[in-house]
Amino acid sequence: MPVPITPIKVGDVVRLKKPHPCGTNAWEITKLGMDIGLRCTGCGRSVRLLRSEFDRRFRGFVRRAGEECPGA
Repeated sequence: MPVPITPIKVGDVVRLKKPHPCGTNAWEITKLGMDIGLRCTGCGRSVRLLRSEFDRRFRGFVRRAGEECPGA
């Protein structure tokens, strides 16, 4: 069964299946295309995932691009 393509934008903060070794589970989208650029919001590490791998690991949005941060 194919995995649905998630509509995302640069600046979205997403939650993936497994947390990063630094303990954070939130990633900011930095690049779109055939591969997705991600930056860990905890330690700043940058990684790239193939679009299909990203869609398989995606678990939800923490914050959408353009929304105000809570408490700001």
